[in-house]
Amino acid sequence: MELDRTSLVSWLEEKSPDRLKELYDRAYRVKVSTVGEEVYLRGLVEISNICRKNCLYCGIRRDNRSTGRYGISSEEVLRSAEFAYREGYASMVIQGGERTDRAFIDRITALLIEIKRRWPLGITLSLGEQPIEVYREWFEAGAHRYLLRIESSSRELYGRIHPVDAVHSFDARVQALKDLRACGYQVGTGVMIGLPFQNAAHLADDLLFFRNMDIDMCGMGPYLEHSQTPLYRYRHLLLPRAERLELSIKMVALLRLLMPDINIAATTAMQAIDPYGREKAIMAGANVLMPNLTLSEVREEYQIYESKPGVDEDAAISSSRTEQRLREMKIPIGWGRWGDSAHFGKR
Repeated sequence: MELDRTSLVSWLEEKSPDRLKELYDRAYRVKVSTVGEEVYLRGLVEISNICRKNCLYCGIRRDNRSTGRYGISSEEVLRSAEFAYREGYASMVIQGGERTDRAFIDRITALLIEIKRRWPLGITLSLGEQPIEVYREWFEAGAHRYLLRIESSSRELYGRIHPVDAVHSFDARVQALKDLRACGYQVGTGVMIGLPFQNAAHLADDLLFFRNMDIDMCGMGPYLEHSQTPLYRYRHLLLPRAERLELSIKMVALLRLLMPDINIAATTAMQAIDPYGREKAIMAGANVLMPNLTLSEVREEYQIYESKPGVDEDAAISSSRTEQRLREMKIPIGWGRWGDSAHFGKR
């Protein structure tokens, strides 16, 4: 299938259920033939919602005074790592608001060293922009995958969803992705789908950006609004949520066809719209899921968007429900395997 910018836009605007089924089925077949049928689980720990950034779409933005701030203890992170290992996930993700203070950096380094000392877990970090020296430090301590979402590859649109200042620089974000590659990470990025002011051409360019950056993994999903953010005032411009989900699944399928051997996550935002949204993305080409292992007492405070699913569940419940939905759809799980990016392995 030829996928240039024009054809990508055409597919993103496609409405025919039969044509879309053809697209999803093709993407699923390509997934199975390149990275296999199994889905890899990454236990997700949201370590803190303290953030130096003030992104206009995000519920944990620095200036949102309505959310309680937290940072879970290192022992709690280690308990989550043990749970992930015991459950057979083989991998975990440490995610949090962006911080660049030395105390935070040192704490992450110490956690990485201790996790790797205790368990042979694969570790992904999603902790925002850092100096390249910090990326190197964390890589040497044991992290080997890093997710840093660009949110939009359009400089103009990026500027409309971030404050215009030195802390929110499109060029710095792109440079950080290049720095991660230079440090040896499996590099992941992603975008929000269905933003105000966004059109199919923006999304087609996002897909081509992923290919041009030669990424190893991707996490993207529907934009979901948060009432305590500046972008909320543009909610009248948004597509209905069901259409945002459909657009997100199209993006997964098209990316699988563009980059057949990368890892693509089915994100929690899809589940916020449809209880089986993530599973639908898997059947269109995604191959990674991230069950939430964060303590239920603080999950409610880590809400980049509102109506986040599973905020009242503990790790065991989140995990069992994820596994149950996969079983219902006869989707096999890659137990006990890191599930590293095949694309990275070939490089």
